[in-house]
Amino acid sequence: MDNVLTYKGYIGSVQYSPEDEVFHGRIEAIADLVTFEADSAKQLRQEFEAAVDDYLETCQLAGKAPDKTFKGVFNVRLGTELHRKAALAALSRRISLNELMAQAVRQFVD
Repeated sequence: MDNVLTYKGYIGSVQYSPEDEVFHGRIEAIADLVTFEADSAKQLRQEFEAAVDDYLETCQLAGKAPDKTFKGVFNVRLGTELHRKAALAALSRRISLNELMAQAVRQFVD
């Protein structure tokens, strides 16, 4: 996967600013804003990992549970017609709409 870093289950975005000649990113899929930056790609990985460790430590010191990056639940807006077709397809297969969507996403990402 391009332009992302992973560490301890967290995902960090990666961007490069040619104007500033710096790499930067943030921890994605959490409610808190945690950013990091570096002058080189190698240093960016180190800064990302340090940002994750600092986030986890800060949460622990504050007595707050850190956000999990993915909970396994998300809302999907399909539009009325696609929603109807998906519900009928699930019904004809004798599975739930959730299972149909999980199968479809699994097929797409694999």
